[in-house]
Amino acid sequence: MHILIVDDEPLARDRLRTLLDRLADYQVCGEASDGLEALRLTQILHPDIVLLDIEMPGLDGLEIARRLATFEQPPAIVFTTAHSKYALNAFGAQAIAYLLKPVRLEKLEQALADAHRLNRAQLAHLAAEPEKTKEQQRSYMRVQVGQRLDLIPLADVFYFRANQKYVVVRHRHGEALIEQSLRSLEQELGARVIRVHRNALAIVVQVAGLKKKPDGSTVVIFQDIVDELEVSRRHLPVIRQFLKES
Repeated sequence: MHILIVDDEPLARDRLRTLLDRLADYQVCGEASDGLEALRLTQILHPDIVLLDIEMPGLDGLEIARRLATFEQPPAIVFTTAHSKYALNAFGAQAIAYLLKPVRLEKLEQALADAHRLNRAQLAHLAAEPEKTKEQQRSYMRVQVGQRLDLIPLADVFYFRANQKYVVVRHRHGEALIEQSLRSLEQELGARVIRVHRNALAIVVQVAGLKKKPDGSTVVIFQDIVDELEVSRRHLPVIRQFLKES
């Protein structure tokens, strides 16, 4: 796979190039020291992956990534940054992963493998996703897993739960974080979710039923997992009616 390195610091570019020389399946096709050069080289070289620094003069990495995402054949984006504070900002920029500097070989190899999993068609689909309005069109969630950004099929999601300023996505293989609010998810996903509490949404097709607890509260139970979500009194009649009709 062909990789474009974008960083305003020559030493940082040298380090990435040295690491990539140790990985047999990846080849550096070019280097850029600023955003405009990165956009120009991407149009000329058509890299599969762009290793992109976030903090740069002029166009920063986040803006560059957003522009790259509009290309007909967008490359996969892997951010490199000295600050973990940018992690969730990468969601809005279609990034596959982010790496903290100094970049380590094993982390780089894993990030590139994650990027490799996405073919051009998937990347184009993700790039267009924020502009889609029909609730049926979204099929993936872009989530944070440790220092990695990953894609979770919506079909594997059971529920969303608000947790301070983030939202926890409970999926078939565990939990992850997203920055999108419950209100926004509810508007986007429409009939595919049902509100069970002010701080929780359930994926409709994953709901198995309701269960009464000894303390008098009611919870939603799910297919395939043991998790339970408390149902508020306000939303209980709606959920009962939904289960009755389904």
